[in-house]
Amino acid sequence: MNKVVNSIEAKDLANHFHPYTNPQILMESGPHVICKGEGIYVYDNTGTKFIEGMSGLWCASLGFDNKELIEAAIKQMEKLPFYHSFAGKVPEVAANLSEKLLKIAPDGLDKAFFCNSGSEANDTAIKVVWYYQNALGRPEKRKIISRKRGYHGVTMVAGSLTGLPYAQDGFGLPLDFIRHTSSPHYFADKYENEDEEMFVDRLLEELNDLIIEEGADTIGAFIAEPVMGAGGVIIPPNDYFKKVQVLLKKHDILFIVDEVICGFGRTGNMWGSETFDLKPDILTCAKALSGAYAPISALLMSESIIAEIEKQASGLGVFGHGFTYSAHPLSAAVALRTLEVYEEKNILDHVNEVKESFTERVKELKKYSFVGDERAIGLIGAIEFVAEPNTNKKPDPARKVAAKIQQKIQESGVILRALPGDSLGFCPPLIIEKRQIHEMFDKIDSVLSRIEFQNL
Repeated sequence: MNKVVNSIEAKDLANHFHPYTNPQILMESGPHVICKGEGIYVYDNTGTKFIEGMSGLWCASLGFDNKELIEAAIKQMEKLPFYHSFAGKVPEVAANLSEKLLKIAPDGLDKAFFCNSGSEANDTAIKVVWYYQNALGRPEKRKIISRKRGYHGVTMVAGSLTGLPYAQDGFGLPLDFIRHTSSPHYFADKYENEDEEMFVDRLLEELNDLIIEEGADTIGAFIAEPVMGAGGVIIPPNDYFKKVQVLLKKHDILFIVDEVICGFGRTGNMWGSETFDLKPDILTCAKALSGAYAPISALLMSESIIAEIEKQASGLGVFGHGFTYSAHPLSAAVALRTLEVYEEKNILDHVNEVKESFTERVKELKKYSFVGDERAIGLIGAIEFVAEPNTNKKPDPARKVAAKIQQKIQESGVILRALPGDSLGFCPPLIIEKRQIHEMFDKIDSVLSRIEFQNL
């Protein structure tokens, strides 16, 4: 059972309603209280040290005690703790952040709009699609195609885009303008004797059939993560996105790329779009934009979209969308400093120096008969458990295999995350050193070597 911090009464902790938590299990075990961070490590209230193998929630790219980001927050709070971006005003630091962000953005993205979370950014992306289509006199192009296993957030629209049952069950989601097509998870979804090329062609045929059935003139956009994160760290097969983009162009459907997890170096390039040669009309980002030290997200848009939006907004008198905390000065200052630190510390070079060690250690875990698949790119990866060796047959979901193994690994000193499909994800801070990669996987390996899989 987890212990609580001495200075916090158990009854006070009981007042905290936990997101993404099973209330019954929490009631039995109590919360795990994290008190301090140091590099890639965090410490709980008992003083136990953990490697944070998931960067918190895929987000703490620079670790948990970066002094530059802390100082940036303090300086901004002393200078201008709050101002808004409504009615033509803008905090100076927000304008500087826009300029910096667009300099490193994929080609063709020309303006930034700031929100507070990945969910808000994806909600905003859908509103922008509708606004754009309305400006062109095509209000019927309202449907959005997402993918099964995709994760795009949990607000009303983002939760509908998310193709995972837990984000929709009990909430009456998805909303009726969302359609889902299959994910490019070759290991789990391939047919017998189906190679990757055949698999991709089947998925493209399914997507094309969906577009034709719904009517291309009713579909506004397609949204996808370069690497599907929370859905299981699903890395697309070769040519998948190349063929998807050709199909979208053919049917005049906008392409929204969700870079909330992949952006800012995670896949070995600044953007997952660069890694997979994606040409987004709209790009959303968050998480590592501020190293997770302050809540902020952004929507980056192409000039062709901006031109139509600005024309319509001028005619209507205002672009009627925004948030009180859009480009909040504190968050903007931390994000700006984060982008500077990425350059000053050559974070991309560092990721590319250590990614081979990371990938090799992930691949080594395939030696266990209950690990059916391993996958990694840059500094993100996963293993997927199977019921029988050399198959893709899944364990009975009621066994909660991944969750049980994740808990055992946490007890050894590494915090990971169990993902849908009985997968276990790895996403350490980008600053992780080679020796720390080995420290992390040595602990994981030690636990897996003692697992009696059939008895879990």
